[in-house]
Amino acid sequence: MAINGISSGYYPTGYANNKTTKTTSGAGISNQINSIAGNAGKGHIVYMKTDDMLYSGGNGTGLSFYLKYAEDSTEDDPTVVAKGIDENGNDFEKTIHINKINPKCATYVEMRALEAHLGVAKRNGYSSLPMGDGEMGLNDRGNYMDMFEKSVSDLTKLQAHQAAAYYRYSMRAYWDFMSSK
Repeated sequence: MAINGISSGYYPTGYANNKTTKTTSGAGISNQINSIAGNAGKGHIVYMKTDDMLYSGGNGTGLSFYLKYAEDSTEDDPTVVAKGIDENGNDFEKTIHINKINPKCATYVEMRALEAHLGVAKRNGYSSLPMGDGEMGLNDRGNYMDMFEKSVSDLTKLQAHQAAAYYRYSMRAYWDFMSSK
């Protein structure tokens, strides 16, 4: 167990990463759920947010982490340390220099660090990050600006105007960050 972590044997079926499993009639429900989730015998680590953390959370892959400003972080070079468990259950620690993040080619952890540093507001239960990053692993990179545009387009087609407006607001914060470099 990690510091500030809670290990749990609960594996929601919604986090199965589209893996299929073969069940046997003698298997208990707990074993079936663990098998479906691809985490048989493993626990999940959940980091409880403390006052010195910028963020704690994860996504549907099993990636779980927290973010804190590094001791040597400065106003000119804001630096964040990410610590956690990757999607394969391995511990990781990464140092992220905020000014080097490119939202057109960023990891999920980098974008959470940027979100926290910029103070992009989360509203009505929405993340400020676009839909489509829930299956990204620790080192997967994506073009978040394209994901924002797709999310806004999809939500507009669904006539979810408030949600589309929120993602436009969020996207503007990241465009402004890129423009300021």
